[in-house]
Amino acid sequence: MKNNKDYPKSFSHIGITVPDINKAVDFYSKVMGWYVIMPPSKVKKEAETAIGQMCIDVFGEDWTEFDIAHLSTSDGIGVELFSFPHGVKEAPEFSPFNTGLFHFCIQDPNIEELIAKIVANGGKQRMPIREYYPEDKPFKMCYVEDPFGIVFEIYTHSYELTYSSGAYAK
Repeated sequence: MKNNKDYPKSFSHIGITVPDINKAVDFYSKVMGWYVIMPPSKVKKEAETAIGQMCIDVFGEDWTEFDIAHLSTSDGIGVELFSFPHGVKEAPEFSPFNTGLFHFCIQDPNIEELIAKIVANGGKQRMPIREYYPEDKPFKMCYVEDPFGIVFEIYTHSYELTYSSGAYAK
């Protein structure tokens, strides 16, 4: 058998900067049901530990401390939340046409209930719920925002089923 080095890599985690670490942990654990792996903790700039040196490598020298928390989705994808004391606290500008991360997507078969929960907890529904293939597949989607203005998408079905030919076709 030929050794294939081009296997698909798995997704480990996403890092999200939020204005208030405690409110973000509360929102994502309560509304999304994500597990809190590490509650909010303070990281101070220092070069004596591996974590301290790594943060200096990543963030440079122009910081003194920040808060961090680690959550996990039901399928083991990590959500790393950051809150920097001197960062911009306003919602980011929605710029899907520019290079950079546009959104992330979560999956829940009860999209209506999840959207209602998001809105009830300070988030926003950005569009009506839409069906991808209304004549062929029972797949729905919707873009929403968390209470901090971070845009994400909700699918009712997996990415693979949503885009695979013949999935749920009549």
